[in-house]
Amino acid sequence: MYSYREMGNSLVSASLEALIQHVDYYPDRPYAYNFLLTSRLFLQPYDLMKRVCHLCLEQRSEDDLQDQICFYEVVKKLVQLMTEWTESFPYDFSDERMMHSLRDITHHVAGVDEYSLRDIQQVTHRLMKRLSVLVQYEEEFAALNSVLAEHPASLKSKNESGQRSGILSVCDDPVILAQQLTHIELDRMSLIGPEDFTQSFAVKTPKVKRQSSNLEAYVKWFNRLSSLVATEICMPTKKKHRARVVKFFISVAQQCLDIGNFNSFMAIIAGMNMSSVSRLKKAWNKDNTRTFKILEHLMDPSYNFKNYRTALCDATEKSNTEDNIQEKIVIPFFCLLMKDVFFLDESCANRLPNGHINLEKLEDITKPISKFLLWRQAICKFPRDDTIRQHLITTPVFTEDELHLISDKSSGDVKDSHQSFWGFLTKGFKKNTKQ
Repeated sequence: MYSYREMGNSLVSASLEALIQHVDYYPDRPYAYNFLLTSRLFLQPYDLMKRVCHLCLEQRSEDDLQDQICFYEVVKKLVQLMTEWTESFPYDFSDERMMHSLRDITHHVAGVDEYSLRDIQQVTHRLMKRLSVLVQYEEEFAALNSVLAEHPASLKSKNESGQRSGILSVCDDPVILAQQLTHIELDRMSLIGPEDFTQSFAVKTPKVKRQSSNLEAYVKWFNRLSSLVATEICMPTKKKHRARVVKFFISVAQQCLDIGNFNSFMAIIAGMNMSSVSRLKKAWNKDNTRTFKILEHLMDPSYNFKNYRTALCDATEKSNTEDNIQEKIVIPFFCLLMKDVFFLDESCANRLPNGHINLEKLEDITKPISKFLLWRQAICKFPRDDTIRQHLITTPVFTEDELHLISDKSSGDVKDSHQSFWGFLTKGFKKNTKQ
């Protein structure tokens, strides 16, 4: 039922039944985590829980002493597995069937070992606290999305009200703005669980309901920040003011890069790459253009974003060696991370010709997700500024058509030299998300 590499004792494939049995009786943490994450490519978490419970609990014998001793060992391993499951994939337990199984496990453990019972009760307590926090976060983001939906960003309303404040009236320090962007990024990253990455290409059966897709919400934030940057640049009527805003966002992008916030950095570059912005010749003086080109080079898509991947690797190594918590922040370019995971899923078969699960593929998928989870745990010690964050998150932004109308009035039709880059990226991302 198992296959190993010729050199060494590394498991490379096995039947699904064998893997479930393996996670029951040998729940070492790396294997348990990898299997719990990738098993949803073949069956739902609830189905896995049913099989685990049946294998561990339904075969108990109350008469045979030897069986009771073995069952005692099985219970300890089961508690160990539930600890890993609830800590790494708490969202799975928002399904009432999962919670019912967890209560059933607690009931069985109660008659076996008081120490295991205490442990499983602590597992349940921590799980409920974690789920409560996640639900609260989701409710806050849902309320925020409702506010944005109730205040549509129309060009007419903006022009008539005249109440929209530009970014420089809210924050004119690029260091502080980059810090607030980092807070927003880490807040949104904290909502994303490892299972969110795999649910897009998991088994096509009903999934646990969510109030919103955390992945989609994070991508929407990226798109919003890009549109906000373009809006802030196009909004001023005087050319010198536009040039000042361009210079400001170039400085913000540099500060994000210095922090290790690649996602905000890329969103700013994407916003400044929009044709409605790049055509504003007077805003792009020589200094702005020269500095921007240097930063833009880092996000060159050539050779599968080689420049960015090198910078990310350097930032990761730096974060691993720094003692200062402020230096440990790494926020990856999220859209590209998603594309990498989707590519890994599409490039190899889930099962081998003999019907075994392809564990090497599952291990490859787990690696980038595990890195993201480490980056997600970064602690942001920068002071929070709610006024600035509120502006970044809720202030209305122009649509792409509106931005073109505004820039047309100032510059007329000008060939967009940057559109090919952003078009390449978004086209590739949309293609992958539809599959």
